[in-house]
Amino acid sequence: MSKKQNPEQDLAKAVKALAESYKKHAKLNNIDRTPLPSRDAVRQIIRHLDELIFPGYIGRQDLTWKTVGRHLEGLLDRVYSELSEQMFLCIRHTCQIAQQDSECSHCEDKAAREAMTFLKKLPEIREMLELDLQAAYDGDPAAKSLDEIIFSYPGMRAITVFRLAHELFVQGVPLMPRIMTEIAHDDSGIDIHPGATIGKAFFIDHGTGVVIGETTVIGMHVKLYQGTTLGALSFPKNERGEIIRDRKRHPTIEDDVTVYSGATILGGETVVGKGSVIGGNVWLTHSVPPGSKVVVQAKDQKITNARGERIVP
Repeated sequence: MSKKQNPEQDLAKAVKALAESYKKHAKLNNIDRTPLPSRDAVRQIIRHLDELIFPGYIGRQDLTWKTVGRHLEGLLDRVYSELSEQMFLCIRHTCQIAQQDSECSHCEDKAAREAMTFLKKLPEIREMLELDLQAAYDGDPAAKSLDEIIFSYPGMRAITVFRLAHELFVQGVPLMPRIMTEIAHDDSGIDIHPGATIGKAFFIDHGTGVVIGETTVIGMHVKLYQGTTLGALSFPKNERGEIIRDRKRHPTIEDDVTVYSGATILGGETVVGKGSVIGGNVWLTHSVPPGSKVVVQAKDQKITNARGERIVP
């Protein structure tokens, strides 16, 4: 006959075991340290930024030129407050880890300054996004209107959040840019690191499975299809066996390049020259000159220049 279970006793043992695990595996904890930013709060900030970027599309749809000023004043004030609070949590947490000091008096002032600096960039970000929007319309014959792209295209969703997060990344705000792009990744299936550099009129068609690494540099009028990876080769390590960071690990894609679905382009020294076309399922780990066409034919990957002449890597 089995022993009678004692749920309270078993639960007490589970609590003790898990508490001991917290001490043993402390890298998984944020205990007895400053609070972290809230992912839900950052998602709400993105929602409000969307409303500032796309007024009349996101949020209130009854705006007129007579009411937009007052609406902007209230919304900007709210976003400034939310941004300042979450930036403060990001900055203070990072500062505490670096200095082992929770009494970081300058963090709140820095967060307020960075939030205002960011908000002043919104007109410039909107200018970039308008070019991205037009590139999507010009590059996709299935698009019936700009409205459709704003409302429904995952590429536009991912690029919008990237443009916002990138500015925070450039400002040196920790944690929040990556949280933002990972939220966009969840929503769109497109993974763009906020540290990437992406030029004007950028279009991602379909988008699912696109990966763009931190040190990627993309020029103007570039078009990517679903499943494209702009990634790194194997990571070099230092004498302690640690990955060497802060070096260019991802490719450069010059202006007017099209990369078709499933293509993988790797390496920090890899440059895809201006006007090139990279075909579907290509695996590319070396540079190609401007005007190249790289395709896979059966088991043979064929590279030609702008005159149709074959290039041997």
